Amino acid sequence: MKSIHFLSVATLLALCVVMTSCDDDDDDNTNTIHPVTLNCVKPDFLHAGDKVALISPSYFTPMENVEKTADVLRSWGLDPVVGPNVGKVVDGRYAGSVGERISDLRWALTDPSVKAIICNRGGYGTIQLIDHLTLSELASSPKWLVGFSDISTLHGLFTRAGVMSVHGTMSSFLAKGGTDATSTLMRDLLMGQVPRYELPAHPQNITGTASGVLVGGNLCTFTPNLGSQADATLGRDLILFVEEVEESMHNIDRQMRILRMNGVLDRCKGIILGEFTDCGTEFTYESVEAMLHNLLAEYNIPVLCGFPGGHGDVNLPLVMGAQVTIDVRNDGATLQFNIDGQQQEVHTAGITAPDTPAAARMQMAGKLE
Repeated sequence: MKSIHFLSVATLLALCVVMTSCDDDDDDNTNTIHPVTLNCVKPDFLHAGDKVALISPSYFTPMENVEKTADVLRSWGLDPVVGPNVGKVVDGRYAGSVGERISDLRWALTDPSVKAIICNRGGYGTIQLIDHLTLSELASSPKWLVGFSDISTLHGLFTRAGVMSVHGTMSSFLAKGGTDATSTLMRDLLMGQVPRYELPAHPQNITGTASGVLVGGNLCTFTPNLGSQADATLGRDLILFVEEVEESMHNIDRQMRILRMNGVLDRCKGIILGEFTDCGTEFTYESVEAMLHNLLAEYNIPVLCGFPGGHGDVNLPLVMGAQVTIDVRNDGATLQFNIDGQQQEVHTAGITAPDTPAAARMQMAGKLE
């Protein structure tokens, strides 16, 4: 008869500890985040006569706006070309099917005569494109991509592909005339005049100096992309830019805490808070910035508040994927892009808003019905 061996209680406990330790190790290996190195090239600046593609990767834009934008680009000495599928409407909102929107983006990327790409509108839809694009095809022919709001997804893709892009105004806004500072500073940037922003003091600023790679954009657009190939927040040494429109305070807090739980804030050297346009007031915080101040203060990094970028009255251009330096002081702040180009000092306090009402601008960006 085979003998039966009984394990002591102490032995069983020891085995449980070993098994638990192995499980914990597996969990650590599974959940470990490996930051990537972001090293983006700067596309060539534009010259008179260069072709600029107008595409609609999200919601559709009335052709009247596209045509007016083309007129503005011609007045700047550029040659606008419209994507083959621009003007189409699918399911009442989208500017064509996923395949058609990707086709227009690929056309603009692969046509060697096209030197820059301006998106017509935001809204929703770029998250549908992520799995259909490869980083190598975005990197194969570096050229400027311009847009904001839902276009934040494409900025993330371009940054991960190693190509700088411009968080800036889009066709539906340019169609209003293209003579305001929001538009002309974007034009100047594309043509080689790089802004060096001087900003007034803000009560929620956290002082300090930091350098890193500029990533981010619209909070509720880029946060769902965490872990995908469009996630530029996986980079090391980040300067994170955040803006939002028509979101509750609690949802902004939720999204920021999702970033925190995924280690994004730990990888930030500094934070830039842009416009929080028509956002909720359900708490007693005096502003969204005041609410976020409490969350960000523990990181001991500079926080620059009140940058006029996003869905507000002024939407100044930012070079995503660029190495930037922020210097936040008690008397104000500086944002500098560490890239080639003629430096142009811009005092944001002296910039006046265009005549277009905020609601109309948000509708053009696709945020309103």
